[in-house]
Amino acid sequence: MDTAWIFTLLLSLLISGLLIFSTWNQMYRKRNLPPGPTPVPLFGNILQINRGEMVKSLLELGKKYGPVYTLYFGPSPVVVLCGYKEIKEALINQAEEFSGRGRLPTLDQYFKGFGISFTNGEEWKQLRRFSLTVLRNFGMGKRSIEERIQEEAQFMVSEIRSYKEKPFDPTNILVQCVSNVICSIVFGKRYEYDNKDFQKLLSLFQAVFKTASSSWGQMMNIFPIIMNHIPGPHKKIMKHLNELNSFILERVKENEKTLDASSQRDLIDSFLVKMQQEKKNPTSPFHMKNLLDTFLSIFFAGTETVSTTLRHALMILLVYPQIEEKLHEEIHRVIGQNRSPNIEDRSKMPYTDAVIHEVQRFSDVIPMSVPHAVMSDVEFRGFTIPKGTNIYPLLCATLRDPEQFATPHKFNPNHFLDDNGCFKNNDAFMPFSTGKRLCIGEGLARMELFLFLTNIVQNFKLHSEFQFTEADINPKMKGFANYPIDYQLYFVPR
Repeated sequence: MDTAWIFTLLLSLLISGLLIFSTWNQMYRKRNLPPGPTPVPLFGNILQINRGEMVKSLLELGKKYGPVYTLYFGPSPVVVLCGYKEIKEALINQAEEFSGRGRLPTLDQYFKGFGISFTNGEEWKQLRRFSLTVLRNFGMGKRSIEERIQEEAQFMVSEIRSYKEKPFDPTNILVQCVSNVICSIVFGKRYEYDNKDFQKLLSLFQAVFKTASSSWGQMMNIFPIIMNHIPGPHKKIMKHLNELNSFILERVKENEKTLDASSQRDLIDSFLVKMQQEKKNPTSPFHMKNLLDTFLSIFFAGTETVSTTLRHALMILLVYPQIEEKLHEEIHRVIGQNRSPNIEDRSKMPYTDAVIHEVQRFSDVIPMSVPHAVMSDVEFRGFTIPKGTNIYPLLCATLRDPEQFATPHKFNPNHFLDDNGCFKNNDAFMPFSTGKRLCIGEGLARMELFLFLTNIVQNFKLHSEFQFTEADINPKMKGFANYPIDYQLYFVPR
């Protein structure tokens, strides 16, 4: 009797499995999506993605199925774009259709479609216009954003000097100075590097970023329904985000007590004034949830990416001391040693500008970008992409496109210099993405990279006790971000 029951159960499971597979296969085949590997019911294409090598796996699939292909994360299809022409065609030529924000379950559980990075439609457009206007005009009648970066650069130089030429890992200093710029803009104040609140803020951000980009975070993005019921480090993301929310909320309440619409001190004041102006509009996107989530988005977008790019830059200069010396020659010729760099200097420093662009291209910090989504059913290259489908534009494919860059896998500032040594741009340079979802902090990030790096090279010569190689500077993928290897260096005053 028991044997018969087991046989019946196994037979039922087999028949059910065949029915599920047959139904899935029919639905899968009927879709006019781009080609791709055949998915397994419920589990999608998990077998085609090597653990900890998401980007490498996606690029390999692109070689097999073409620059536009479909992959299944669990039961949900995502369309991957892995070529400069394809990304340009989608995000620029069909910008409106591809302007949605895709699902990112590791962070969606907290943001829930709020904040400038995760809203869609008209609400997103209003938040984006407002944020761009405030960032553009911020500092009129007060200290400008450039002055705040210059001030922080001087604190950074002083902090480096305090090590008295002893070797150290520059990660903490770079994270602190970049974060402090955002704190100055959002909160209207900077923090001393050893401030306990500041250290807590940074540790929470780093914990979220590290866990979200880990293998656990990747699995959460692929199988959110399953991972929501499995214990692991990914469960701490929500806790950390709620703590960050409380930190920002405290600062918002402090601002509310002394708010003066005619004298706005920071971005929080600007948002609070806008909330007052639209308090009678029930559909206004200017409310407390969007305020908190927008500022969290700004911190995430601005801190880790810029500080990591600077870490890449310092290691690259260690490997290529001739590039460091050429940078210093240009800084000495244009700026000298008696004043701090300013952003107007950049137009007179083509080699420095080219080096910074090449650092961004080569380091490729966020190779997968942040997922987009199509806002309606879209016809693209003869295929039909249903409304709401996630789109992954692999920015790494444009930044290392051999048709756009002569030596795509080698660090080469000449990618951004013409035959006369003048700076030249390249449309395939997309570290900030492109199209409607172009990072709103692009101008701020470019200003920070220029001012922080020129201050360092102006004041110090870089050395390391370890002899690094060209292989060492190749970016190392951890989750969805590229990081340099851990290293130490010492700064010799010039």
